[in-house]
Amino acid sequence: MSYMQDIEQVRQSLMSKGQEWRAINPEYVVRMRHQNRFQTGIDIARYTADIMRRDMAEYDADPGKYTQSLGAWHGFVAQQTMMSVKKRQGSLDKRYIYLSGWMVAALRSQFGPLPDQSMHEKTSVPALIEEIYTFLKQADARELRHIFAELDEARAAGKDTKPILDRIDNFETHVVPIIADIDAGFGNEEATYLLAKKMIEAGACAIQIENQVSDAKQCGHQAGKVTVPHEDFVSKLHAVRYAFLELGVDNGIIVARTDSLGAGLTQKIPVAQEPGDLGHKYCDFLKATPVNDLSELKEGDITIHQKGVLCKPERLDNGLYAFREDTGFDRVVLDCITSLEHGADLLWIETEKPNLDQIGGMVSAIRKVRPEAKLVYNNSPSFNWTLKFREQVYEDWKAEGRDVSEYPDPAVFDKGLMDIKLDESELALEADRLIQNFQRDAAREAGIFHHLITLPTYHETALGVDLLAEGYFGAEGMLAYVKGVQRREIRRDLAAVKHQDLAGSNIGDDHKEYFLGEKALLAGGAANTMNQF
Repeated sequence: MSYMQDIEQVRQSLMSKGQEWRAINPEYVVRMRHQNRFQTGIDIARYTADIMRRDMAEYDADPGKYTQSLGAWHGFVAQQTMMSVKKRQGSLDKRYIYLSGWMVAALRSQFGPLPDQSMHEKTSVPALIEEIYTFLKQADARELRHIFAELDEARAAGKDTKPILDRIDNFETHVVPIIADIDAGFGNEEATYLLAKKMIEAGACAIQIENQVSDAKQCGHQAGKVTVPHEDFVSKLHAVRYAFLELGVDNGIIVARTDSLGAGLTQKIPVAQEPGDLGHKYCDFLKATPVNDLSELKEGDITIHQKGVLCKPERLDNGLYAFREDTGFDRVVLDCITSLEHGADLLWIETEKPNLDQIGGMVSAIRKVRPEAKLVYNNSPSFNWTLKFREQVYEDWKAEGRDVSEYPDPAVFDKGLMDIKLDESELALEADRLIQNFQRDAAREAGIFHHLITLPTYHETALGVDLLAEGYFGAEGMLAYVKGVQRREIRRDLAAVKHQDLAGSNIGDDHKEYFLGEKALLAGGAANTMNQF
């Protein structure tokens, strides 16, 4: 239904209510409804889940149509990200928001900054989802308010209003999918289900869950990771799916993450019910030594059979069991196949470096069993992208027989390739070209449907504040802010320049006029300093 049809429908409804309702302006009602399109988080989850399903189907047909997101630790950060994308790229198609458990722990916990070990309050995750969508809806309200003002001005001037009405009818919302991190589920299956419900009710259409032990969870790029047997992880996949279905978000997305590539430990030894089952396969990965004589066993030792041989699995002093060091690849492949077989929609393979051959090799092995497999991939700030790609180019060129004698050998000089003097060298420029094309190449060659950066705005905030503080508290004084921030905002035509407007001042004035008419006390006007911009 068009904007003008909406107005007529509301007009008819108001007329049927009686004389007492005649003071309500039907167009104002329609404007407020357009500015608040999504009434609940469930509405958002259903709407954005459909977007992701459509994008997944389009990627299957054409791997060039991959999707992207940036991690946001505050609603304002998410809002500014989507406003910028819409303004600079012309559309929000295939652009999402990522909600990082790392950033929630580091920036949003009442305990203060915490490591990424699931120690933050679980309720802080759905709270941030709700906050992000509040800010994204505010971006809708602000942009539509300006279009409505244009409409009023065009009418007053007797100009053609059809182009403006078309913009209203075809308005693209800033509400986009959020892929939200539930860590390892914050407890048992019931705890995972309850938290998933809260996240979905806040608006999450996609929940990412990892196969680490919940109470021993570590950041994916740190040591000490401990994984769970497949049946434990599958039960949590089921818990999330039940949460989606209970709330009527039938298209909800589950992202199953495996940390097995970098995890060398497990907490439990599963029971194999029959040869070749998941428990059997999991146990076959354990590091174990054959038992030649039962007298070798000590008090408390346990044994398992591996390929028909009685073995004693290696157990650490803390009671954890070790995997064989050469099993990471195969464990990742089994994890991913198992997750897809039990209802996961997308996969996340946490790696130690951004290497297409490594990622593509695992995806190829998975697709032999599950051809539809596709990844969400962490373009992580934990990688030193400059160093790793320069090392990759160095090794590739060396293998090709090219002369690399002018460059520091990475095997000899640790981080030597990071030298700023190399920035304009042929090797560095080739590495930068590979970095620039990484997402495009990985989507095509390694099955990556969604590229995200987990905590870019953590680093961007730190850098921006450092530059401002250096100048403001130094010799530049106020010029550091004016030249480094405000002048650049003005010239880039950022909405934040008129911060009162962005925060909702003009929307508030509109509402006052709706409610009180000409007697309304307005914040805008000639004396408002926003007019300077």
